[in-house]
Parts: sequence; C-alpha cells; structure tokens
Amino acid sequence: MPRPATAVPAPLTTLLATRCGQRVALPPRLERLYGSLRVPSQRGRPCVFSNFVTTLDGVVSLNETGHASGGDISGFNAQDRMVMGLLRALADVVIIGAGTLGADSRHLWTAAAIFPSLAEDYRQLSAALGSSETPLHVIVSGSGTLDLGLPVFAAGKVQALILTTTAGAKHLLRQAVPASVEIRAIRTIRTPGRSGRAIPAPAILDAVCRVRPARRILVEGGPRLLGDFYAARLIDEQFLTLAPQIAGRAADDRRLSLVMGRTFAPDDALWGRLTDLRRGGSHLYLRYSFPGVPA
Repeated sequence: MPRPATAVPAPLTTLLATRCGQRVALPPRLERLYGSLRVPSQRGRPCVFSNFVTTLDGVVSLNETGHASGGDISGFNAQDRMVMGLLRALADVVIIGAGTLGADSRHLWTAAAIFPSLAEDYRQLSAALGSSETPLHVIVSGSGTLDLGLPVFAAGKVQALILTTTAGAKHLLRQAVPASVEIRAIRTIRTPGRSGRAIPAPAILDAVCRVRPARRILVEGGPRLLGDFYAARLIDEQFLTLAPQIAGRAADDRRLSLVMGRTFAPDDALWGRLTDLRRGGSHLYLRYSFPGVPA
C-alpha cells in the first residue's frame, strides 16, 4: 500500500506552461504548490488523461511483491503525491486495472487518500468544479477474480464499477456484492500482439459514460490497460513524473514500462507534444498532449 504524504512539500517551479484550454481556479494553497493549471476545453466526449511516474530508464513498476507501486519509483516523493491528488481531484472517474488494484489492494484512488494533509484543498477544488469529492472508481478485470471485501468495494467510501467479461461477472456474483458496487459484463475482442482476448478501451469508455456522465477521466493503469487506450487513440494527455532513479532490468526481467502489450513504432508511432514542464528538486513533471490523433 502506498504511503500517504503528510508534510506539505515545497512548491514546484514552472519551466513551461500551456496557454491552451480553460484555466482552473485552484484553491490558494494548491495554486502556490502547483502553479497555474489549464485543462482542455469541453468537447464531444470526456477528456481522458493518464498519470504515471517513471524512472530515468523507463520503469513504471518494479513488479515485485511489496514493491509494485509508484511510490517505489518516485521515492515516495511528496510533490509527486501532491500532483497525483490534484489530478484525482480534477477527475470525475478514475480507471484502473486489476493488476494496479492488486499492487495497492488497501488503497482508495481519491485525492485525500494520497495526500491527507491537502484533503480539504482537494475537496474545495472538486466542489468548485461541480465534481464529486470521490471519483467513480472503475476496475477492469477480464477474469473477475477480485475480492469484493477489499476497501475499494466494501468500505462504502466510493462508488465502484467493475467492468469484466460474462464469465468474470458470474465469478464475481458468487460473492456478496456491496451496495456501492456495480458489475457490468462487456464483450471481449482479440488484441493484436497479445495472447487471448481483451476488453476494448472504447467499450470501457462507453460503459463508464453510461454509469456516470464525465468531463474528465483519469487512467492510472496499469501499462497494459493504458496501452489499450493509446491503441484506440483515446488518451488526450499524459502526465508523467520523471524520477531521478535508474532501476535497471535483468535479461528476463518482468519490470514494466509505461505501455505494455502494444507496439506502435515504427509503423504507427504516437508522437505527443510537450505542453507543460515543472521541476521539484531532481524530479521533473512532464505533460504531453496528443491532439488530433485519428480514432
């Protein structure tokens, strides 16, 4: 489980800031810590953005028991946690895969959970945006092998939507389903470059919007789920914290990079545009947009 940040960090230094989109009126303390923030203007569908932290050599998860979360990558950096909380406070929906849930099984994907000392500031931001204080938690699991006794389902603090297969739904319904949990079955498709079938990202987005109309949807992983969203050209912005760490890889290593299970270059390379760059000590906070990518 990630360690929630407590001490308020030093402000980030803005090196490059986008001038596009709508300016968000941040609560005073968040504006002092993060700086000015703009979000894309409303369009025909929700803005889908992702947030990850990576080492200098491109590792986003050590994928080892007890060391699979982003905290091991960032060094449990307070500024990174502050940004994570900010982005969760902006989101109407947070989407994660079963692997991400397994890595942090006691966690809630809320702003307050990642940075309790700033919980009131995040609450003020969500209220000003007309958003729920706790975003809808969407968990994608093809197999449906989830423990509905975990806090994200059983604590009653968040609304959870489980998207799974028909077989996965049957498996889940063998357990008592908490009142705050909804289960929906989605047809799978064969995925190029991956064995077996997967729940397609457009179907995930469609199911989410049927349950909760959303303006901003945050994808927090894992890398295979993110790869599916990139393959469907559904990621509008990528927030990426670059941590000053070299993790390394063995020849047969299972450590994960930002995108797994999909290949794009050289035939179908995805190029982003750097729109924002901030610094906190030796950590860099990058933001890329992927405008006009055809679906």
